[in-house]
Amino acid sequence: MIRIDHGAMRCTGGNSGIVWRKSRFREMRVQRPFEAPFPALCVLLLMLAGNAAVFAGGKADRGKPPDVEAPKAETAGAGETSGPETPKPAEILRISADEAVDRAVRNNLRLESNRVTAETKKRASDTAWNVFIPSVTVGGSLIRDNTVTSGTTLIPVDMATLAPTIPPGSLYGVVPYSYEASRWHVAGSIQASLNVNFAMFEAMKRLRLDYEGGLLSYEKARAQLERDVRKSYCQMLLLQENIALLRENYEAAERRVDMTRANYQAGLVPELSLLQAQVSVENMKPAMDQAENGLKVAMAQFAMNLGLDYDTRFELMPMQEGLDFIPLDVAELIRQASANRPEIQELRQNILVLESTRKATKQRIYTPTLSLSWNLNSAFTQNPWKDSWFDKDRWNQSGSLTIALGFQLNSLLPWAADGQSIKNFDDNIRSLNISLAQAVRGTELEIYNTLLSLERIRTTVEAQKYTVNLAERSYRLTEEAYRAGLTELLEVQNAELELRKARIGVSEQNFDYIQGLIDLEYSMGVPFGTLSSSAHTGEEE
Repeated sequence: MIRIDHGAMRCTGGNSGIVWRKSRFREMRVQRPFEAPFPALCVLLLMLAGNAAVFAGGKADRGKPPDVEAPKAETAGAGETSGPETPKPAEILRISADEAVDRAVRNNLRLESNRVTAETKKRASDTAWNVFIPSVTVGGSLIRDNTVTSGTTLIPVDMATLAPTIPPGSLYGVVPYSYEASRWHVAGSIQASLNVNFAMFEAMKRLRLDYEGGLLSYEKARAQLERDVRKSYCQMLLLQENIALLRENYEAAERRVDMTRANYQAGLVPELSLLQAQVSVENMKPAMDQAENGLKVAMAQFAMNLGLDYDTRFELMPMQEGLDFIPLDVAELIRQASANRPEIQELRQNILVLESTRKATKQRIYTPTLSLSWNLNSAFTQNPWKDSWFDKDRWNQSGSLTIALGFQLNSLLPWAADGQSIKNFDDNIRSLNISLAQAVRGTELEIYNTLLSLERIRTTVEAQKYTVNLAERSYRLTEEAYRAGLTELLEVQNAELELRKARIGVSEQNFDYIQGLIDLEYSMGVPFGTLSSSAHTGEEE
């Protein structure tokens, strides 16, 4: 094996001589059975030849730049690159909660499906009048008789021209004529009909109600998406704070390992203390990995809701310090939620649609139907292949206009299918009213429980803030005592654990309070931020 220059040696010419610049080399296997000195001699000859060429063309190239770009390395094959490409780092998207909601509304696939459904119902509502367009049928037929139709008739003639040849027995002025009708015929027809009933007007109203229900379903899906996006945003902020706390504790544990190692080398602590400090650091790594994986999963779900790639990384706007607890009126919140909660509004709209459908069915059964019909039939009596179609005397036309009023007597029977369908509608409406009452009571209980939870969070946060201050002071004094060799490592670890629990507890309670307000806003049917913005502005500009 030898290494040769891969067509990439270059030189610069000038007054001071030639400077050779080395480039990449690649390994090549020599096929001839010679020793290494022979290829080396070949390379030396090539170098000398290159020097001679440079000296020979030095005058001609003196006006050119001294440095000449080296040729690119040859590729090994089609589609291959000279080396592995460096993967581009994932772009970090800096986004606020409001911007995340805007992206989700524009790009979320589930919401897009609801939007398409609402547009379909809108088109049906806008064109509901098309039930009054009559049904029109146009038809044409080409007919061939199986047998030939023939006969004899009398036709008038001019006696002056036929007098010498009048056949015996002929009547005066007419002669017998035998004919054979064409076996081919052409016929055409047009028919228009329209049935009018009072149920048609109610059906138009039902389509309008159905469209309004589609709008409510879309708004409910949009509100649910916004609620989920805002809550996910808060959860990711909480995860980031937890990871930041874990990293701070990990760095503090590493500093304790350094201090313990120094004390151990100075003979102040036994080796067991050093081993305990090192074990404590290693035990923190799985918890950090688990928290970081949880954040990646949350970001992937968050990106999917926003219609982005799963590996999108986000830079979230941090929450401002401080949380203001706002007063909440239980009775007023329950009243608004019972009237404006999206699920309750959707149930009410479904009841209206079902009642309209029942009314239309009843009108169709108990009111007469007016039928309007008009038809026109036309047949060509001559040979369609030989005779002209534009002679109106050769067409036989017939038609009629019919106005009828009908009533279905069998539908009046209570055990008939139509009568049973009305009873089924009554049962379904009663069932939906029961579901509506349950939803209202469930909403009242949910609002009451949410307010109790928010009040508990408020009292817990006030107590935990004092606990955090005590834990910080305890941890600081314990670490100073350990640095002075007055306490054991276990005491420092316990103080650190209590401080971490207190900090995480306060963060969790703050985010739980914001998420509780977001749930209240969804239940009340008010714009998001009506309550949560009063408690927390949420983002930094």
